[in-house]
Amino acid sequence: MKSNTNTKLIFFHPSIHTKQNNNNGVSLSSHRLWFIFFLSFFTLAFTLTLINSTLPTHHLHSSAAAAAAFSSSAPLPPSVADALLHYASLANSSAAGAASGGHMSSAEVESIAAALRHCSPACNFLIFGLTHESLLWQALNHNGCSVFLDESEFLVSRFEQSHPGIEAYDVQYTTKVKDFPELLSAAKSQVKDECRPVQNLLFSDCKLGINDLPNHIYQVPWDVILVDGPRGYFPAAPGRMSAIFTAGVLSRSKKGGGVSKTHVFVHDFGREVERIFSDEFLCPENLVETVDSLGHFLLETMEIQRFQFCANSTASFSNSPSSSGNEDDDDVDVV
Repeated sequence: MKSNTNTKLIFFHPSIHTKQNNNNGVSLSSHRLWFIFFLSFFTLAFTLTLINSTLPTHHLHSSAAAAAAFSSSAPLPPSVADALLHYASLANSSAAGAASGGHMSSAEVESIAAALRHCSPACNFLIFGLTHESLLWQALNHNGCSVFLDESEFLVSRFEQSHPGIEAYDVQYTTKVKDFPELLSAAKSQVKDECRPVQNLLFSDCKLGINDLPNHIYQVPWDVILVDGPRGYFPAAPGRMSAIFTAGVLSRSKKGGGVSKTHVFVHDFGREVERIFSDEFLCPENLVETVDSLGHFLLETMEIQRFQFCANSTASFSNSPSSSGNEDDDDVDVV
């Protein structure tokens, strides 16, 4: 038998198997490491997301509130900014308070501010007269309803244009200071009819009643009323007779709201007309305090069957109006 001499033997060197095995091992190990890394990363991310979603919301709100409280970029309410600028300009234009006639004293301002705080956070505040303090009243009651009334249509228009968002109306007064004795006598004679203490002045023909304001003014339950206008320091001026009478009726006819009492302030309380009409229609028994030239009354609502403003009517007056105090103390043009 002839043997095949072409037969070849193939030998595999051990080092070849070792190298291939090593290469496969390194590749598999590398893949496992990457897989473990990505698995760990996504596990950590999922865990953090789960923890954040289960945190109590009040912690998040507290953090947000704290950030807002300390944020210097939070803007001031426009009314507060206007007031700060207004009084800063006044301070710069007057030296140590000189020649600053028409301003209320700090004690008078604090008395009114205290009444506004009493009905905080939102008061219904009615103000007769546009004065240096008007922007301050708006700022102190920026969460509430503040309405300004003034005898000057021009001042009202300029004030609203300079400070958008402020509600102000002009009032056409038909009274004069020199006629106050006749006006008072007529009102007292009609106290059970047109000039009664509880009524809707919108439908009243009482000479002292202001009946030409927008309808909603008579429906608002006013918490604070300030009489600091119109002018009343000379005989031909409109005087504050109608403003005081109207404040007394609005307070006693108050409906709705959570507080049945109304704070009524009368500025220049030392003058004869202001004193007499306050005694007659706001009443001495309701006088809480006098602060400098400011009278502070606290009036309660009345039943509709009542026909007397006060427990006792003791009004007395001379034949001519008194102009005690500085004639420039009221109705100063606002900025």
